[in-house]
Amino acid sequence: MPFVPNRFLAYLCLALSMALVGSYVALSKPLALVFPVFLLAWLRFGIGAVAMLRWLKRPATELPLSGHTRLLVFLESFLGNFLFTLCMITGVSMTSAVSAGVIMSAIPAVVALMSWGFLKERIGARIWAAVVCGALGIGLLSLATSPSATGAHGDAWLGNLLVFAAVLCEAAYAIIGKKLTDSLSPKRISAIINLWGLALVTPMGLWAALHFDFAVVRAPIWVLLVFYGLAASVWTVWLWMTGLKVIPASQAGVFTVMLPVSAALVGVLVLGETLSRLQLVAFALALAGVLLATLPAPRRGNNS
Repeated sequence: MPFVPNRFLAYLCLALSMALVGSYVALSKPLALVFPVFLLAWLRFGIGAVAMLRWLKRPATELPLSGHTRLLVFLESFLGNFLFTLCMITGVSMTSAVSAGVIMSAIPAVVALMSWGFLKERIGARIWAAVVCGALGIGLLSLATSPSATGAHGDAWLGNLLVFAAVLCEAAYAIIGKKLTDSLSPKRISAIINLWGLALVTPMGLWAALHFDFAVVRAPIWVLLVFYGLAASVWTVWLWMTGLKVIPASQAGVFTVMLPVSAALVGVLVLGETLSRLQLVAFALALAGVLLATLPAPRRGNNS
């Protein structure tokens, strides 16, 4: 029988998923200095494919994949894994970290709009307030970034456009994921979309591997790579899809604020960066948004 969490556990799964994404994004910086982008992506999907091999088998309780579901699974991987990674990495390389952070703060709002437009979910005033708090929090967090982290490129407008394309990909990932949880288990969704990601990146990954000297990679980097592969391909996807089983996509989108928050915390606690007062205010606003989205709504009247 498939595991269906209660509301509290679903919230916890969503928060842990995005916090884990932020953590491995921050900790993967050493990996990006060693491995080319396509090789790193290929190794990530390969590690995930081995770890989730048993998850590919269709449970007896699930119906065979329809043509529509197959298309959704492909789009989930193409938009949420493949295209998101390319747009984000390329975009950030062409614009400043501050600009990218401010643009990424639009994710909760875009998820809410897409859930209203495509899933016909009703979005209450409190969810919109949570979206605003999250956007303000991430915006402040981005503005508090050190000026040395910014870049001055003549084609920054293109970089900003690519980062916004990544925002649309991430929002589509949340919406399509909600549709998939109606017919597939979180484990099977995780395994299939990872396999599609591996197939999409294999040609470029193999080409990069043929021109890479693996002998120069030290043992700690290999350990970090395994963590990255498991976190990015297995744990975060399973946690997110498990939470979406119960929580509407518009409400789940608010939890994307945990991504930059956790990335910043890892920077402070692990990488030795400093935390300013403006960043503390940003954290408070982001967490206020999560509270607004998760606290139970007051009951209207008593029928007893």
